[in-house]
Amino acid sequence: MGETRDVPVVLRLYDLILWTMNHTARFPRHHRHSLGMRIEDTLLDLLEVLIEARYQRQNASTLDRANVLLERFRFQMRLAKDLKVLALNSFEFQAKSVDEIGRMIGGWRKHAAGQAVKEPPEPGETTR
Repeated sequence: MGETRDVPVVLRLYDLILWTMNHTARFPRHHRHSLGMRIEDTLLDLLEVLIEARYQRQNASTLDRANVLLERFRFQMRLAKDLKVLALNSFEFQAKSVDEIGRMIGGWRKHAAGQAVKEPPEPGETTR
């Protein structure tokens, strides 16, 4: 990864996925195959949604879905911390990353909403 066309939030999420998968692989077996897999699936779904949004002209609803997935991930990681399968310092690290990613998605969403307002009128429409 690292192409200049890549959306920065996608690159940041990619790094978080790598970090997270290294941690979920160390969960105890009874949590690895339940919570660990759900965490990984949520992040991979989020990556797919952000890639999808990258190629859509009107992507506000797709970015809303991304926010829901990010919130799901937040709660899953909180559960991992509370179950003591994720160390507190690791939880704090991922929380900072998730906050950064959330701000980036929010900024993208705000930009997308502004773009939707500035769309040119359809042929034959009058503007006022």
